[in-house]
Amino acid sequence: MDNIISVESVSKSFANHIALDNVSLNVPRGCVYGLLGPNGAGKTTLIRTINHITAPDSGTITFNGHRLTAADTSDIGYLPEERGLYKKMKVGDQALFFARLKGLSKTEATKELKKWFEHLEISDWWDKKVEELSKGMAQKVQFIVTVLHHPKLLIFDEPFSGFDPINANVLKREILKLRDEGATVIFSTHNMASVEELCDEITLINRSHNILSGSVRHLRRRFSDNSYEFTFSSGSQAAYEALAPMAHSIEQAGTDNEGFERMTLRLRESSDLPLVVAAANSCARLEGFHAILPSMDDIFIKTVEASNLKTPVQQ
Repeated sequence: MDNIISVESVSKSFANHIALDNVSLNVPRGCVYGLLGPNGAGKTTLIRTINHITAPDSGTITFNGHRLTAADTSDIGYLPEERGLYKKMKVGDQALFFARLKGLSKTEATKELKKWFEHLEISDWWDKKVEELSKGMAQKVQFIVTVLHHPKLLIFDEPFSGFDPINANVLKREILKLRDEGATVIFSTHNMASVEELCDEITLINRSHNILSGSVRHLRRRFSDNSYEFTFSSGSQAAYEALAPMAHSIEQAGTDNEGFERMTLRLRESSDLPLVVAAANSCARLEGFHAILPSMDDIFIKTVEASNLKTPVQQ
């Protein structure tokens, strides 16, 4: 697989605190990659090493097939959790200032900024002072500045904080659009619903260690407990009696909005799904079934709690 970023055995300490301990991960090109973990786990330190803000004590970071250098930051767009806009400047002047720092000419920057401001319906903010903007409004401006120079890698640290649900959805659509246009996106978040909506792959960091990596789809299947929901148009009681010996647990789940009878069951390890489906079909009118997969929130909690039992708290 073609990786835009490879982190190999990276460690970083500050005084007596170990922020990263032998962390490795690979970020495939052209994906949305979630960097997850509790507060203080080491996520921001890892982001800062990838963005060449701080150097690791040991280990290597490879970008686009070569060892990461300061020159590579021109191909990286970084939106930190702590936003940094000058409150007394006008929004347009501020955006132009940052665009020029990214190497765009004034003419090119003005053209691109005007296009983005119109696209996000904020053209009337151009001559406002930054101090007049809400947190969410200011964040939209910083998002534009982050993506303006078309970087190959975008890093967003808690990008949805400060946004109402409508504007959060606007930002999510833009992130997916940027991915579809060829950018790779790393974002750190505590919002597991956003992870399920956006992320192709994730890494979960806890107490300075990488404790879980993989694709969201495969991880949700890996952590599944073999539970399914069956839907019947008739005969669910007969199906209940037929399927009960094949399940650890089985429950009539009521009737849905279309009048279909629902049943949830957790199959025994020895139960073969095709045989279970055949048994249901033999005594009832089965309309469909689907696996009940754990949420990323469930996986996060389960994995972090298991990790905490193994890893002592740093003093």
